[in-house]
Amino acid sequence: MPKPVFLATDIVLYLLLLAIAFYVRHALRTPTLRQTWRTVVRDPSAMAAAVLLGVFVLVSVLDSVHFRYRLAPAPGAAADAPPAYATSTLSLIDALLQGRREARERTYSIPLGTHQYSKESILVNGKMVREFPRLQFGGAHLKDPENEWAADVALRSFEGLAAGALGAAALWLAVAALRSRVAGTSAKASLQAIGAAATTFPWRAVLLTASVLALLLGWIAALWPYYHVLGTDQTGNDVLFQAIKSVRTAVVIGSLATLATLPFAIVFGILAGYYKGRVDDAIQYLYTVLSSIPSVLLIAAFVLMIQVLIDKNPQLFETGLERADIRLFLLAVILGITGWASLARLLRAETLKLGELDFVQAARAFGVSDAGIMRRHILPNVMHVVLIVTVIDFSGLVLYEAVLSYVGVGVDPTTNSFGTMINSARTELSRDPVVWWNLLAAFALMVTLVLSLQLFASAVRQAFDPRARSFAVRRPVRKAPAPVAMRP
Repeated sequence: MPKPVFLATDIVLYLLLLAIAFYVRHALRTPTLRQTWRTVVRDPSAMAAAVLLGVFVLVSVLDSVHFRYRLAPAPGAAADAPPAYATSTLSLIDALLQGRREARERTYSIPLGTHQYSKESILVNGKMVREFPRLQFGGAHLKDPENEWAADVALRSFEGLAAGALGAAALWLAVAALRSRVAGTSAKASLQAIGAAATTFPWRAVLLTASVLALLLGWIAALWPYYHVLGTDQTGNDVLFQAIKSVRTAVVIGSLATLATLPFAIVFGILAGYYKGRVDDAIQYLYTVLSSIPSVLLIAAFVLMIQVLIDKNPQLFETGLERADIRLFLLAVILGITGWASLARLLRAETLKLGELDFVQAARAFGVSDAGIMRRHILPNVMHVVLIVTVIDFSGLVLYEAVLSYVGVGVDPTTNSFGTMINSARTELSRDPVVWWNLLAAFALMVTLVLSLQLFASAVRQAFDPRARSFAVRRPVRKAPAPVAMRP
């Protein structure tokens, strides 16, 4: 039986999912929250983005379940000898995609290619010639790649797209059947209502997004066992596998750094705007000094000190993955602790404005405590600012990791991330011929993640911002006066 391994970032993701589950339970039991979230759920773009975010979260969760395989007992070992485990730590993603993880070539290869991207001296019929060598795994099933490649790729693409289309059609029919049971209508009428977007829940947007994902996954599933769908990098590793593994790093950095930022920014920002005076001056001085220090140098100093601490205590880590993970965890914490100044400044300005409004003045007149005013009146009315800045910072943190990797103080070199992929693509774009697929894979997944989060957060902001809500005021309908009969 494999030995489970709990990394620091794994525990953080588990706790984050648990907190989200408790919040969902609380929202379902609270009528006002339930009604507000119902507005979000009815937004088509938000629900389409939620489907994509669900896929990213699922990949992150599967990549956060780590374990170590148990080794076979050595010959002649005692029956009661303690079990030995492998030195490498794997995740469920590594186990599910084991074939692609182990399919390493010698160097670059183009997407769906059968030969290397660069020439080498190889022996052909007893002579040394400069040719493009065949790949060991990509297109290895083809006997004559020049004549069989196009037909094979077309056939497998058709099979994958057909399987994805069948899966999407089955999903549409299943949703229509379930909805017909709830609504008490026929499945055909339910399907027509979904297609015409005549439902309360935006089923059409959700199912269209899921259908596109089903087609894409079907196409990849049909081709990936036989080809490198997005090619390979300089060391011969599959680029698509690296991009999938980088999703967890982006989610960890964005979520953990944001969680580390919020307590400092919210507490200091609200306190500075509410109390003013000396409290405001002290907090302003603190974040002004913090903002005046170049963030890259500050983070680099912290990361280098942590790296020295890790190097001096190798006995604390059993595997290299645990060592790389603790650096990722501390990097996210450092990004959060050093990046709260901008949000605190915005919250201070918003609190200064809210403190002069009538409902806050009325609460003070009725004797409500300062803590009660900040908790009941100030904090709920600044959450839309927190949400907007959090989304911007999330995307910025994902991109900032690429900058840190460029200067050598980012994640561990053995950790897959969009930053390391983009950093390696920086030199690949200057070579001839250009290697573009590494940058394309990281860019496509990173933009999809950030854009989905922004669309979902925009709907949440419009629903939770009290000043952005639009309430439909029902006015009494005046009946037209009855016609008066005219006397002759």
